[in-house]
Amino acid sequence: MDVSGIDFAWMAWTWQTAVFFAVIAGLLALLTGLALRRPETPRVGILRIPTTRGDRLFLTLLGAAFINLAWLGFVGPSLEWALGLSLLYGAFLFRFA
Repeated sequence: MDVSGIDFAWMAWTWQTAVFFAVIAGLLALLTGLALRRPETPRVGILRIPTTRGDRLFLTLLGAAFINLAWLGFVGPSLEWALGLSLLYGAFLFRFA
């Protein structure tokens, strides 16, 4: 695909990749809307550091990446359970961090 003289053929986007980035963009939009509607002050949780919603989202995405990489290394390419574990990790982090 050639747009304005820039060749994007190397990217090889799939629908899964597009959904991944759309979900992240949606989460960022949601957090921006929440910040505008209900500003928050950082809170200290189980991590013992002050975190905001954005911090917890970043830690959730980072942890989910490590969970999925570990799952690929130790279990194999079936990532359904790793996704479930990542969602539980994210819910735990948003609730208690």
